[in-house]
Amino acid sequence: MANPNKFPCLLLAAGRGERMRPLTDDLPKPLLKIKDKSLLQWHLEALASAGIEHIIINHAWLGQKIEDTLADGSQFGVQIKYSPEQTALETAGGIRKALPILNPDDYFLVINGDVFCPGFPIGQLIELLNTLQNLQNPPLAHLVMVPNPAQHPNGDFYLNHSKISEMESPGAEKLTFSGIGVYHRDLFHALELGVSAKLAPLLRTAMKDNKVSGEKYLGPWHDVGTPQRLQELNVAYE
Repeated sequence: MANPNKFPCLLLAAGRGERMRPLTDDLPKPLLKIKDKSLLQWHLEALASAGIEHIIINHAWLGQKIEDTLADGSQFGVQIKYSPEQTALETAGGIRKALPILNPDDYFLVINGDVFCPGFPIGQLIELLNTLQNLQNPPLAHLVMVPNPAQHPNGDFYLNHSKISEMESPGAEKLTFSGIGVYHRDLFHALELGVSAKLAPLLRTAMKDNKVSGEKYLGPWHDVGTPQRLQELNVAYE
C-alpha cells in the first residue's frame, strides 16, 4: 500500500461563496458548520484518520479567518500549510500556485472545501496510488464521480468502466464530478504560476488523450451550495 505521508492533499477554499450570501459575507464558505464542525474540519479529521498529514489549504476571500481558525493543524493531527491568493485563481490556477508547497512525487489529492462527504473512503484512494503508478500509460487525473444531484441533473462527464470522457459511448453513464480527484503534477505543467485558470479545459484535453480515469461513488455526498442546503444538512445530521 502507498504511504499516505507521501500523498499530499490540497483543500480548495478560495471561493467567494456568492450563492451562500449573506452567510459568507463575513465568513469563508468552508468554515460554515454542519453538526458543530466546519466543512474544513470534517475534511481534516477524515484525512488524519486515513494517515494523510501533509495538507495545503488555498484561500482568498477572508482567508486569514481560515488560518486563525485552523492554525497549523496540530489540533487535528495534521500539518497545514497555506497557499494564499490575492484574488481567487480558479481551480487549476489555485492548484498550480500550491504545487511548490504540495511538492508531490507524482500524484496528489484535491478536495473541494465546500463538499460534505462524511465517511468517504480516502484510504481507497491511497491504495489506488499503487495501481496508477504502475500502469504503462498512467492517467493524469482520476475523478470521483457521483449520481447527478437535483441541482445538477445533466451531469458533467461520461464514465465507462474506469474511463472518463466528454463523449457518450455504449454503456457509459453521465455523472457529476464530486470535487474529489487525484491529479498528476504533469497535468498542470503548462500553466503559468499565479494566473487564473479553470480545471475543466485541462481535463477535457487529457480526456481526448485517454488520460483521465474515474470511479462512481454511492456514499453520502453533498454540494453545500446554498443556505437552504446547509440548513437541511444540519437537520439531517442532528
